[in-house]
Amino acid sequence: MKKFYHKYFISFSLILLLAVFLFFAVLIHKKDIDSELTAFERVKKNGILRLITDNSINTYYYSNGQPTGFEYELAEAFADFLNVELDVVVPGWNNMVLCLEQGKGDFIASGLVITRDGLEKVNFSIPYMTIRQHIIYHKEVLGPENVEDLNSRTIHVNRDTSYHFRLNDLKKSGIPFNYILYDNVSTEELIRMVNDKEIKFTIASNTLAQMSRRYYPDIRIGIPIQEKESLAWAVSKKDPEMLEQVNKFFLYAVETGILKRISEKYFSNLKDPAPLDLKKFHERIETRLPEYKQLIYKEAMEYGLDWKLIVAIAYQESQLNPDATSLNNVKGLMQVTSIAAEELGITDPFRPSTSIRAGIQYLDKMIKKFDHIENDHEKIPFALASYNVGYGHVADALQIAKDMGLNPAKWQNLKKTLPLLSKSHYYTKAKHGYTRGWEAVQYVERILTYYDILKQKEFM
Repeated sequence: MKKFYHKYFISFSLILLLAVFLFFAVLIHKKDIDSELTAFERVKKNGILRLITDNSINTYYYSNGQPTGFEYELAEAFADFLNVELDVVVPGWNNMVLCLEQGKGDFIASGLVITRDGLEKVNFSIPYMTIRQHIIYHKEVLGPENVEDLNSRTIHVNRDTSYHFRLNDLKKSGIPFNYILYDNVSTEELIRMVNDKEIKFTIASNTLAQMSRRYYPDIRIGIPIQEKESLAWAVSKKDPEMLEQVNKFFLYAVETGILKRISEKYFSNLKDPAPLDLKKFHERIETRLPEYKQLIYKEAMEYGLDWKLIVAIAYQESQLNPDATSLNNVKGLMQVTSIAAEELGITDPFRPSTSIRAGIQYLDKMIKKFDHIENDHEKIPFALASYNVGYGHVADALQIAKDMGLNPAKWQNLKKTLPLLSKSHYYTKAKHGYTRGWEAVQYVERILTYYDILKQKEFM
């Protein structure tokens, strides 16, 4: 009997060892097969596209707990194009190419300029945008008037960037200036250092510089030091199929308007308002908002609205001053008109809680008038314009857009037709007559700018 059990135990042990051996053999074989796959083959097999990028206001960041940013949103569209999910890898600027080479990501989308040095390491896609490099300096510092004025100045940039390579070229041309290189310090951080007087000069693209002025109002955008450069995505030199797919996507994004839509969302209203106004905006947000923040948050939540949008409106309307009275005798934080106040049953417009509630109710009412617009993001500027000049004038501008063959569900088109209501050729035919439509456009663009800034800010 013992012999039987002994034989049985040995046989079972051999079978178990064989099973373990086969299991690991299959794993190793699978790993070998996976390692032989190209990046694009892995993407299709796993259903996951890995974006390599950097944290920056013009690439990728979190707002209200959600990922956002120009490059991120464009990469999301690429993932949809491939019918896969998007994953994000943030290894730090100076490690992005290494991350791509090691197969830890599938492509880089981080505002990369096509450079000679870059072409030796990666394959670039077809360009999707052009930018120019500008000197960035503090408002209290005398900025250079031309490239030769860089003489004896010290410029701070991140290593192995297009800014670094451009400074190398200028140095070789004989201009005697100094530069200090940083590792994994973003251009946005260097801009902050200029704003806070920690350094005097850095370099940034025109788009990043204009976006940064919203958050760092003491910076000034100086002379360009480079002709226009092209931005592109980067893929591994070992993966021509991924490059082909990226290029196909960009052609598709141009043809369908995806690239234009995302670009306009992030870059269309960069120049307003002026830096001095932004300086005051930041000061008022710090000093006045705390008193009303909880009240605005509570009322906005009740209507499913973002409280930061309400703050942006309140600032535009009254600069968060509850005693504000306009030239038209409109009163309070949210400057609700007497007609709207009567309609909403408001009797004390100077009372902050009453004004905030009325403003939110009125905005919600305006938003609902545009339920036919499928894109929720597009509804907001239409509702804001209606809040400013009344729904009737906005409806007139929509009709003009239709008559001109423009899509009336796009804010970019309403920006063209609202100002026409100040011209007799148009307002004499409009149901609600004359209005300074261009003021409404400025009003909306300013609020959207303030809103973008507030989405970036950290609040206690």
